[in-house]
Amino acid sequence: TRFPPTKPEPKSVNQSTILSQTEYHEIRLPRPPNIPDRHHGLRPTPLPLHHHRPPLHPPISPRTNRPRRRPHPRMGKPSRPLPRRIHGLRPLQTGPRRHAQRMAKQVPGCPLEIRASEKDNAMGARYFAENREMIRSKLLEHGAIWFRGFELMKSVKGNREMHEALGLDPCLDPLHSSGLRKFASERDALYEEVNKPSLRQHYIGLHNESTAKRTAAYAAFVCFQRATEGGGRFLVADGAAILAELDAEVLEKLYNRKIRISVSNLDIPPALPGVVKEGIRGLVDVAVAPKFDMDLEMIYESDGKPGRLQAVETAESPINRHPVTGMPVWFNNAHNHARKLRDRRPCGVPEVGMTEVFYADTMEPLDLEDCMEIKRASEKHITALSMEPGDVLLVDNYRALHGRDVFQGDRFHAVTWFTWDQNEEWRGNERRIVEKNAFNQAINKMMDWLPKDFESNQN
Repeated sequence: TRFPPTKPEPKSVNQSTILSQTEYHEIRLPRPPNIPDRHHGLRPTPLPLHHHRPPLHPPISPRTNRPRRRPHPRMGKPSRPLPRRIHGLRPLQTGPRRHAQRMAKQVPGCPLEIRASEKDNAMGARYFAENREMIRSKLLEHGAIWFRGFELMKSVKGNREMHEALGLDPCLDPLHSSGLRKFASERDALYEEVNKPSLRQHYIGLHNESTAKRTAAYAAFVCFQRATEGGGRFLVADGAAILAELDAEVLEKLYNRKIRISVSNLDIPPALPGVVKEGIRGLVDVAVAPKFDMDLEMIYESDGKPGRLQAVETAESPINRHPVTGMPVWFNNAHNHARKLRDRRPCGVPEVGMTEVFYADTMEPLDLEDCMEIKRASEKHITALSMEPGDVLLVDNYRALHGRDVFQGDRFHAVTWFTWDQNEEWRGNERRIVEKNAFNQAINKMMDWLPKDFESNQN
């Protein structure tokens, strides 16, 4: 293959200063008395190997390949070492969090970039078929792969040939039944990304494509036309790196209290009698909520606004274990859905579609301090990709989060979602059909009819 072996990750500052006894080649002798502090032009005299001092740092353990821990002079024996695997994340205290940090720092960067050569382009779909195992293993290792310069994926047909050669099994979008997802080519399982002119000034924050009920295993985001007047960069970030970056107290609070996300608002006159309000809630719960294929609860005034009926998902943990590797990762949509973050960046969503994130135990919106910490940790690890026609970003949806920057002009990106193809039990027994009812079509047409320069009321 044209891929060289992966270079070892550079050692951290702490690791680079830890040397074994045989690696101390130049240690200064004790300075005799009555000798000036500086020796201009003289080099320190090295000791013979058999006269080496004891190492200045703890020696390396041959069993763990880590520095041996020395007891603190006031504490006696060392404390019990952390386990190699975290058996359950509750309670999420400093030790397991540090272990998660170490795990995240050991993984390679996200995404991996693969550029096509002339030979690769000449092979066409055969390139992906012959390198299937290598690509699938690299996807698991890095969380995302950015394919650049491939002529094959510049067409819808070639994009399908690519993912068929990789053995990926397409599935419906987790939000397909909501009507917010529109096919670019149904026979090729290709959905449009958020290219609508009404939402081009809407910043899409980091999220996993999931609800509390459904998700997808992988995704292939393809560029057919970049934004004609600039912008529209694709955003991707490693969920493991974000988890390791988050403040320990904020992470523990969110893990213990869990989160709930409201996905829609319906503002009705607050002066209506209680009986009428309950009737409206029951009607929405029976007629509208099932169309979204989510576990939703209709709650009045969760965000404090009188008369507002919100569709709220069930409680979920902000942390998840990757089903294959077992690595703990930041797996939720708080960066995209928190209202305090949306109101501080470009947003083109009407009020009916504005979202909010709550603490699950009290149904209070996330504090501004917690939101800003989520923003800081998430955006520190964003990689913004300027994709060209034919570029494809293959994403492990359980590991990496994605988003999109604002853009000007016209833009055409698309995505195909994939289910588990190697573990039948994870696929589930339920099979959904592609529904084309009037409700879903009405939602999609409403988004198309919005003014191109629509902006929500940002307060």
